[in-house]
Amino acid sequence: MAVSPNGADGDRDRNEQGRAQNQRPRDRYGRPMPHGSVGEVERVPDDAEFTVEEGLETAQRLLDGGYAFTAHEVLEAVWKSVPEPERELWRGLAQTAVGVTHAQRGNTVGAARLLRRGADRVAAFGPEAPHGVDANGVADFARALAEDLEAGRVRPGDGIDPSGMRLRGR
Repeated sequence: MAVSPNGADGDRDRNEQGRAQNQRPRDRYGRPMPHGSVGEVERVPDDAEFTVEEGLETAQRLLDGGYAFTAHEVLEAVWKSVPEPERELWRGLAQTAVGVTHAQRGNTVGAARLLRRGADRVAAFGPEAPHGVDANGVADFARALAEDLEAGRVRPGDGIDPSGMRLRGR
């Protein structure tokens, strides 16, 4: 399969190893925009590394600003670098953030599934979660949003506010 000089194979960008790696700019909800567009958010590089502290602070700032997709990318970068016992916590945090992203994009079914899956992973750590993560608070937020979406109490789309997801207790 040939890879074009700009790294794209059809509509899909690929890295030097030929793996899918979308380099297009993204809107605030993480949706790819056409090549040459000015993105609404700064991309988190695939090889980004964050300490746990940097990841929590950066992700919370992004959630507070309404950028759940980018917060998900930060949390995913931490997930890839932490020791095994903590990985499921970070995986769950990333899943809840991407669940919020699906809600912002209008995908109620996908949002509810990811929010619940992430909530279950995070809740397993309970009040003893490492690094001061409010595992129960995140799980409660994610489950409540999933229920509200499915019951029609909250409309998916631009009105979804991820700032209620507090990664650490106040």
